[in-house]
Order: sequence, then C-alpha cells, then structure tokens
Amino acid sequence: MSTCGGPERAAGSPGGAAAPAVAWASGAALCLLASLALAQGAPDYPRKPVRLMVPFSAGGPVDIFARSLTPRMGEALGQPVVVDNRGGAGSVLGTEAVARAAPDGYSLLMVSASFVMNPALVRKLPYDSVRDFAFITVLAEVPSAIVVHPSLPARNVKDLIALARKRPGELAYSSPGYAALGHMAAEYLNAISGTRMLHVPYKGAGPAAVDLMAGHVQMLITALPGVVGPVREGRLRMLAQTGSRRSPAMPDVPTALEAGLADFVVTSPFGLLAPAGTARPIVDRVRSAALAAMDDPTVARRIADLGAERVGNTPEEHEALTRAEIARWTRVAKTARIEGP
Repeated sequence: MSTCGGPERAAGSPGGAAAPAVAWASGAALCLLASLALAQGAPDYPRKPVRLMVPFSAGGPVDIFARSLTPRMGEALGQPVVVDNRGGAGSVLGTEAVARAAPDGYSLLMVSASFVMNPALVRKLPYDSVRDFAFITVLAEVPSAIVVHPSLPARNVKDLIALARKRPGELAYSSPGYAALGHMAAEYLNAISGTRMLHVPYKGAGPAAVDLMAGHVQMLITALPGVVGPVREGRLRMLAQTGSRRSPAMPDVPTALEAGLADFVVTSPFGLLAPAGTARPIVDRVRSAALAAMDDPTVARRIADLGAERVGNTPEEHEALTRAEIARWTRVAKTARIEGP
C-alpha cells in the first residue's frame, strides 16, 4: 500500500521502475491535497471568539439554553462563544444574518421550532432553510403535552377525540398565539383525528394556560415543563406527552404515540447550525465541543430545569429531521389554512 512517506518499490524491481515512481508522484499529490484540506479545516480553528446567534430576545427559552451552554462550549473550543441576540420577524432576522455570514465557523445559529415552521408560514423567506445552512446537531428538545380542564369527561386521548367528533366546533383549545407551535400542533391533531376544535389564541403560553385552568377553554398543547405543576396540583389533566419517549418529569403519562396517534411527535428542538459551505472538520469540532458542554454536570442540570432532553444527533440526522419537519408543518398549514406574514 502506498503512503505519503515515499515511493513503493514494485516486487522484483531493483531501484524502482518508472511506473511506480509515477504512481508515487500521484499519491503524493493526493496526500498534499488532503493535507491542505485538513489545514484549511479545523486544526487552527478557532483562532478568535465565536458568535452564537440567538434569533430571539434575551430571557426566552432559547436564550437561556444558549447561555447555559456557551461557557463550557467555549472552554472546549479554546475560545469564547459569545451569544448575540437578534430577535424580530419570528426569528427570521437573526437567522438570515447567519445564512449570509462567511462559512468559516465564527458565526453559528441556535434555532427552535420556528425554524422548521417558518417555511410553511412566511411567504418569502430571505433564505432557504435547508440549502443555506450546514447542519451540526439537535442538542436537545423540549416535549409538549396535551392537557385538558379536569371537568372535561376525557381521561385519555381516545376519549378526547371521541368527544370532539361528537361535538364538532364546540370544544375550544387555547394557544400562545396564531401560528405558534401550540396552534400548529392542535391543528395537526385535528387533521389526523378528523376532529374540528375551535382555536382561541392568546398572547403567550401563560395566559393560554390560565384560561384553561379557569375553564374558559377545554384543551391546550404546550411545553410540558410549564404544566407539570398544575397537573400535579389537579388543576389540569395531562392526557399525553408528545415526545418520542416518556419524560422523566411525568413517567406515568403515555406519549401520544402510545395513545394511538401515529407520528404525533411535537417538540421544540434546540438545533445548532452554521452557514452553508462550512468545512466538515469545523462542523465536527463545533459539534464535539457543544456535546462536551452538554455532558458537563452543571450544564446538564440547567438544561433539565428547562425541561429539555439531550439529543445530540449527527449532522445528517439533523438535516433529515429538518426536511421532514418542514414538510409536515407545510401540510398542516395548508390543511388548516394557516398563513403567516
């Protein structure tokens, strides 16, 4: 086998013949190209601080998650990772900034559910949600939950669907706002179950849950961590959680999959991306540093407090999931006639 160390002599060829010499020259050229590619990839990365764009205002779940991660991530990279908040237009402004940034590993992006829903809702996105990004990993995800008022005669998802079919247009569900994840998820439930529940939008998850507890609406799909307390206190009833597996916070509550809702996995994923064209060695270096930070006990506790569950999938799995989620929410928006700006 040829190596980068020198020509390989042909068996029985004293001093090496011309053909082996040519073969070695070709092999050396390939080795040189590989070395140059490697040098341009990750060994000297990073040489300066790395910007992590959070396309939301400070204080929200994505921002808290990012700021919990970046100190340890910076230690793993050997350079600070600085959070840059740029909210606006449903996360489009900050996302566009990274899509247009140089693919050198110094501009990264933290996204959530809005990233895969915006292609279904925003008529003219200033970027392509797949082609304009290099996928790194979904670091963690926050599962949602289907909760109802305790007075509703529904002890499980099957009961809820039967009741909604019996009373089309009478059961109302709240959401954090028009086109928010809770709205899209409930319309997805309507679509796959053949029900017609009425949407009542609110300005935020808190007011949507408060009015459900007051009995003004009957159902809500929202982030699971925010309703664990009211469920344990008996003010709400959780029919199902919508992660791919049961959350340790509510181990006795079945997933929607277990309840018979095929493919009903609804989570808010914290994904990490870079501009398209970022070298794979840099992608791998960033992913390794981010996952090392996730495994730090202090960071792990903070993430658990947010109700997030570690994922850490590969770039290929991250891209495949993104494509599938965009296709799903596009179908839901079309079926429910949900339109964004």
